[in-house]
Amino acid sequence: MHAKTKTMLNLMAVAVLGLFLWWADDNLDGYQIQILNLIAVNIILALSLNLIYGFTGLFSLGHAGFMAVGAYVCSVLILSPEQKEMLFILEPAFDWVREAQAPFFVAVVAGGLAAALFAVLVGIPLLRLGDDYLGMATLGFAEIIRVLAINAPRVTNGALGFKGIPDYANLYWNFGWCVLTLYVIIRLVASNSGNVFKAIRDDETAAKAMGVDVFRQKLLSFTIGSFFAGVGGALLASLLATIDPKMFTFVLTFNVLMIVVTGGLGSITGSILAGIVITILLEWLRIVENPLTFGDWELQGIPGMRMVVFSLALICIILFRREGFMGKREFNWDWVTRRFRNKAGRHAG
Repeated sequence: MHAKTKTMLNLMAVAVLGLFLWWADDNLDGYQIQILNLIAVNIILALSLNLIYGFTGLFSLGHAGFMAVGAYVCSVLILSPEQKEMLFILEPAFDWVREAQAPFFVAVVAGGLAAALFAVLVGIPLLRLGDDYLGMATLGFAEIIRVLAINAPRVTNGALGFKGIPDYANLYWNFGWCVLTLYVIIRLVASNSGNVFKAIRDDETAAKAMGVDVFRQKLLSFTIGSFFAGVGGALLASLLATIDPKMFTFVLTFNVLMIVVTGGLGSITGSILAGIVITILLEWLRIVENPLTFGDWELQGIPGMRMVVFSLALICIILFRREGFMGKREFNWDWVTRRFRNKAGRHAG
């Protein structure tokens, strides 16, 4: 298929998505729209972690920390000085925190850039570690960020966090950033840098022997993935309109990792499909946390049971389909047109 044809089909797909969002904004209720928004944010986060872990082979557990950085930076920039004056109860905010203001787009980008800066600072020492050690070190980084958020009340409002964050993150903003993230990741993976990332993932020693600057390429992947993690955190803060340090625990990283592993490490299509399915199922499975009645017998709801169910499902996936639902396979327009041609040929015969 010609490149122009693929570009036209991609633009048509984006147009169809835009029409769906326009329809959804007018016809769906608030809860359904919230789930759609969460789908977009989760896809952004899954794509960012898949770049780091699935395509480059860096076992990072620090995604919650980068999300926290993006969320707090964005929140500080979009909250008005009057709101910050009311929110900072424990200690007054620094003057530069109280007066900081920026449009939503700039605030989201600033959140991503702040996360990328932290990625560079921690990546320079940590990316020299092996896989298991890197996972533990990045997990420690995420916990450090959470503790700093609690103990920096003049910047983050401490354990109270921020309430009443302007809810700019609507369907169009979230899916716009989702499409942009998808475009950047696809172009990056298809580029020479993407081939280098995959070479490092498959055999780091062989990549070094071929003259690849492994550390530099790891840092590049880690920084770009962390940038989009910061973007996802910024969008999530505006979407939920409230943040506090308790949000950014390992459970948040685990949720994103679950999407990536379920969809398939090294599969962009898998991250998108798993992001949709798991986000919907996580909401639907809230039923297991509510009391259930069977005739005269009532089963009390257990808070957190849905995560237990999903953890068991993840264990089953790892045991019986380690490569995830998609493996490393990707959707492409050539496959679609080939199916249509084969179907047309069967009907003609």
